[in-house]
Amino acid sequence: MLPTGKIPPEKLKSIVFRRLGIEDNRVLIKPGVGLDATAIDLGDTILVASTDPITGASKHIGFYAVNVNANDVATFGAKPKWFLVTILLPEDADEALLEEIMNDLDKSARELEISIVGGHTEVTPGLNRPIVVGTMFGEVKREKLVYSSNAKAGDAIILTKGAAIEGTSIIAMEKEEELKEVFGEEFVKRAKDFLWKISVVKDALIASEIGVNAMHDPTEGGITNGLHEMADASNLGFRVYWERIPIAEETKKICEYYNLNPLALISSGALMISAPKENAEKIVKALKNENIEASVIGEFLEDKSVRIIVKDGKEEKLEQPLSDELWKLF
Repeated sequence: MLPTGKIPPEKLKSIVFRRLGIEDNRVLIKPGVGLDATAIDLGDTILVASTDPITGASKHIGFYAVNVNANDVATFGAKPKWFLVTILLPEDADEALLEEIMNDLDKSARELEISIVGGHTEVTPGLNRPIVVGTMFGEVKREKLVYSSNAKAGDAIILTKGAAIEGTSIIAMEKEEELKEVFGEEFVKRAKDFLWKISVVKDALIASEIGVNAMHDPTEGGITNGLHEMADASNLGFRVYWERIPIAEETKKICEYYNLNPLALISSGALMISAPKENAEKIVKALKNENIEASVIGEFLEDKSVRIIVKDGKEEKLEQPLSDELWKLF
């Protein structure tokens, strides 16, 4: 039986990636582990496209759908521009739910200057909550395209904002009343407001202008899975340092209360950057100048078998999570 959440990499390789239709030499980035988008050569420009569903949240799913998909496109150095969306509603849905989702989609798209250009909407038997699936398109000049599989041994690993941003907001919304009793109303409001940190479009476009080798936004499986996906894509290992990974106080307390690992909790809102060491401080400074927190958390290594985290001065193997910590609650 397959685990809840993302399909494991070995199953993607043995089942999914062997069944991909015809070859097209205009496809510059083909499906692979750790690759969240494709790039298609259109001549003067490169079209970047990515798709993602929103399945772990029931509130503000229109906001999540636009931003999560825009993030994937931006990590390739492209400006997100066009969005297709499929909205699947449960059988007890009313017009108010559809209107709420569309309001979120519209507002989020306007904020990022994105056009919603089509999609599909239906009431679907068997669902107990709405699901939104988005496909985002963007474009970039050929010389500005960033390959997520192009990280180099010796590169600095930069992380923006911190761990479990999306997970913190989802749990605070879905478990609001319980958390209010434990931590108070103001604490829960702060945790819910992590929602508004989820976009990394600005982070990615700033970093790519300075010069990066690869970028990736860690989503399901959190920072830990994001590191493995990035290392898999570039056939590298890594060493990161626990003390350098920012974890907000709200995230720490929520994870402690529910016994969750913050480094394996869904982390949209963070951007993982692989950059030459000589560019790392320039990127961190440029991001901080735009009020985007950023930290160098480690480095990529030549030996792909070495994937470790240093905690309290001791090296530990950092195992890839089988599924996201969020599924322990939902």
